[in-house]
Amino acid sequence: MGVSAAPDLSPNLTLDRTLAALADPHRRQVINLLRERPRPAGELARAVGLAPPAMSRHLRTLRQSGLVEESHPAFDARVRVYALRPEPMIELLRWLEETERLWSAQLLALRDHLLKDRPSSPATPDAGDREA
Repeated sequence: MGVSAAPDLSPNLTLDRTLAALADPHRRQVINLLRERPRPAGELARAVGLAPPAMSRHLRTLRQSGLVEESHPAFDARVRVYALRPEPMIELLRWLEETERLWSAQLLALRDHLLKDRPSSPATPDAGDREA
């Protein structure tokens, strides 16, 4: 089977195209189906409930974003089989992890700043120290 190569894109452009492609619910449904196994275009169209021309447009967007690759089985070159490509999702995961680290660091710095400037309050007795 021949496999089409994904376009070589800069990291920011790759991330932008990945997020744009995933913004559509039909395309996310296709991604979820392809997580199970590669599938022919016609099977994807039926499973998602779209007409073949509409599915073709969604698959083209997913191909251009690099999220899926297209191949043709040796027995019938007219059949297009789609499979997931992991690289765009790995880049998205890296970006999300870095963003989470940034936000965590910012929130910890804010907490430290607020605690530093907070006036100390008198100690409150523990529940066990109170008289009934």
